[in-house]
Amino acid sequence: MNKQTPLFKKNLFAATLMLVSMTLFSCTKEPEPDVEPPAETTTIVTGVYVLNEGLFNANNASLTRFSFEDSTVEKSCFYNANNRGLGDTGSDLAIYGSKMYIVVNVSSQVEVVNATTCKSLKQIPFFDGNKPRQPRKVAFSGSNAFVCSFDGTVAVIDTTSLEVTKYIKVGRNPDGITAAYDKIWVSNSGGLNFPNYEDTISVIDPFSLTEEKKITAGPNPYTILPDNYGEMYLISRGNYDDLKSRLQILDVATGALKHTFMDFEALSFTIAGDTAWVYNYDWASQSSSILMLNVKTEEIITNNFITDGTPIKTVYGIKADPISKLVYITDALDFGSNGKVYAFDYEGRLKFEFGAGISPANVVVVDRKVVAMP
Repeated sequence: MNKQTPLFKKNLFAATLMLVSMTLFSCTKEPEPDVEPPAETTTIVTGVYVLNEGLFNANNASLTRFSFEDSTVEKSCFYNANNRGLGDTGSDLAIYGSKMYIVVNVSSQVEVVNATTCKSLKQIPFFDGNKPRQPRKVAFSGSNAFVCSFDGTVAVIDTTSLEVTKYIKVGRNPDGITAAYDKIWVSNSGGLNFPNYEDTISVIDPFSLTEEKKITAGPNPYTILPDNYGEMYLISRGNYDDLKSRLQILDVATGALKHTFMDFEALSFTIAGDTAWVYNYDWASQSSSILMLNVKTEEIITNNFITDGTPIKTVYGIKADPISKLVYITDALDFGSNGKVYAFDYEGRLKFEFGAGISPANVVVVDRKVVAMP
């Protein structure tokens, strides 16, 4: 310590000699080594994957890859890498770390592949004895993947071993899942129990791996995503009759249903920053619509996102990427032939398009971090 003591004052001469000696023999203090500042990195998009749902019971789900480097399209990249198909009815696609998780609903399995090569790492079967669980969607937290299945469970998969370590009981026919605000949120649709739909969201603690509570939403809840303001946005699909499919807001702190947007119908949506892109398909008129919503003010920005007149016949999926500032919209066309994927900028202008497989539904962006040049 530098604070002087009475002893030091009484022995000033001795202390001075000691200091001189220390200076002579120890020389000067070593200079602090140069600390290299952390490398500045930037994230660039290298491509996108599209999960093509295929036809129900036709065993023709597929995976398409688009490369940003040379604009090439590989319509069946999973088959090309593994010499076999994905199975029946692809229902979700997500990248976590170096792995990509492909949920195949009717085949009742989750295919885990290398996110760069598409080479299969493991097929995880989802069966309760001989009964298929029918997995639907996947989300991630920490070292676990969480997969909700129509049998009323959420499977916990260790992302290193790729083993299912636990099944968590939730509500009936969960059909949406996301990780946000240190919780796992699961939409319990009851969709296989027409007309007795469920209207709850299960909240799971990702640390104890238990369901903490259920909160009430609209009937038949589906897609659920967070904003940046302590709220969850979700689609409640109603009963496909007098109860229309609506976008709703849940308050995370109270668990209360805060708002339902009644002036438009909504089938699904995506969020990037303060903007949500919400799409609907009117089966009666066979027309699609896409609007933009400010999630901070909760006000509609525009009812017509596409500004350049590009026609979309059957919107079937949507994904906004904040890195490239592109919005990917999939078009299922007639559901029987190969669909298309359109990439728009945030101003609703078409930047490029490419062909995909039957009923393209899910889009994930492949990106990587690189050291920025000085």
